[in-house]
Amino acid sequence: MNDKYITVSQLTRYIKYKIDNDVNLNEVFLKGEISNFKAHSRGHFYFTLKDENSRINAIMFASNTKKIKFVPTDGMKVLITGKISVFEANGGYQIYVIDMLEDGIGNLYIAFEQLKKKLESEGLFDANKKKLIPKIPRRIGVVTAPTGAAIKDIISTIKRRWPLTEVLLFPSLVQGEEAAEDIVRQIKRSENYDLDTLIVGRGGGSIEDLWPFNEEIVARAIYECKTPVISAVGHEIDFTIADFVADLRAPTPTGAAEMAVPQYGDVVNHLNQLKIRLNVAINNKIENYQQRLNSIKNRNIFRNPIVIYQAKEMIFDSLIERLKYSTVNLFNTKEKELLKIKNSYIFKNPYQLLDKKANKYLQLVSKLEALSPLLTLKRGYTITKKEGKVISSVKEVKKSDLLEIELSDGIVKTEVI
Repeated sequence: MNDKYITVSQLTRYIKYKIDNDVNLNEVFLKGEISNFKAHSRGHFYFTLKDENSRINAIMFASNTKKIKFVPTDGMKVLITGKISVFEANGGYQIYVIDMLEDGIGNLYIAFEQLKKKLESEGLFDANKKKLIPKIPRRIGVVTAPTGAAIKDIISTIKRRWPLTEVLLFPSLVQGEEAAEDIVRQIKRSENYDLDTLIVGRGGGSIEDLWPFNEEIVARAIYECKTPVISAVGHEIDFTIADFVADLRAPTPTGAAEMAVPQYGDVVNHLNQLKIRLNVAINNKIENYQQRLNSIKNRNIFRNPIVIYQAKEMIFDSLIERLKYSTVNLFNTKEKELLKIKNSYIFKNPYQLLDKKANKYLQLVSKLEALSPLLTLKRGYTITKKEGKVISSVKEVKKSDLLEIELSDGIVKTEVI
C-alpha cells in the first residue's frame, strides 16, 4: 500500500537527474544584477543573480574565480555562463557559474553614485561640518529595528563598556518601501530627548535591504540633526549614503556602540593616571614653594633685619647734614644780597635818582613837542587831505574833488574849482 510513496530525497534526486541530463540546462547564458555577494575564504563566490522579476542563487568555485579579472560587487550587471543543477540539501535549483563578464552597473548602483555626487557637491560630506562625538555620553539614542541582532548588540556593548549611559530606542522600519520615511520620523523624534549621541543603522543585508539608508530624505535628516550621529549600517564592507553624511561612520552596529562610549576600565585607568600626575604635580609645586620659602628665610635681610634700619639711618643722617649745609649756605647768600641792596646808590640818595629821572622826562617831552605836527599848524601851516589821505602835490587833485584842510584850531572842507 505504501509502495507508491517516495521520500523527499528521492524526489529531489529525480529532479536533479532530470535537470542534469537536460542538454538545454547543461550550458546556459544568463545576464542579470549581482546581489548578496560573498567571497568565501576558500576562494568560492556565492551570490544571487536577479532581474526585475526573478532571482536565482549562484555559486562559482575557486577553480573558476581565478579566471575573472574584476572583483564582483553588489549592483554590478554581469553576463554569466554556467550549468543549472539542484542542491539536494535544500531542494533549490541554482546555477554553477563557469565564466562571468561585466555587463555595466546595476540601476541601484547608478542611483547611489548620482545621489552621492549631488550631496557631496552641496557640502553634506564636508569634514569641517561634522560634529564631535562626546567622549562620555550621558544618554544615547538608537534608531533601528526593535528586534534583531543590531539593537541587542548595541545595548549589550554599551552596558558592558560604560553602564552609566542611558540607552533610548527609537523603533523604526529598516527595510522596505516605508522604511526611509520611518527612519526620518524617528530621527526627528529623537531630538526631543536631550541626547548626547544618536546611532542610526541596522544589521547586514543585500543592497536592496540596505537601500533606505541610501535615500536622500534620510541623508538630509541625518545632516540636519542637531545631535551628533554615528551611522552603523550593515557590515564593514557595506557603504551607504548615510555613512558619508553622518558625523562618524562605524563598520557595524557593535562598532558604533564601541565608538559611542568609552571602556569603563580605560576611563578608570586614565583617572588613576591623572591622579598620579596630579599628585606628582602638587608635590612638585609644594617642593618648589618650600625651596622658595627657605631661600627667602635665609636671606640676610631676614636673618639680620637691623641692617635695613642702619642703612636707612645712614641715609637719613646724610640728608640732615645736606639740609643743614643748604640752609646755612642759602642764608649766607641771601644775607649778602640784602647787604648789597642796602648799600646800593638808590637807598643812599633816592632824591637824586628822582631828579635825574625828571630831567630825562622833560628832555623827552621837549623832543616830542618839537616833532609834533600841532606846532607846525600853530605857525600857520595846514594839512590838506583827500578822502583821509594827506596830499603833498597838486597833481593828486582834480576839479570837483572834495578836500579837508586841517588848521591848528579846526578843519575846513572845500571843493576844487
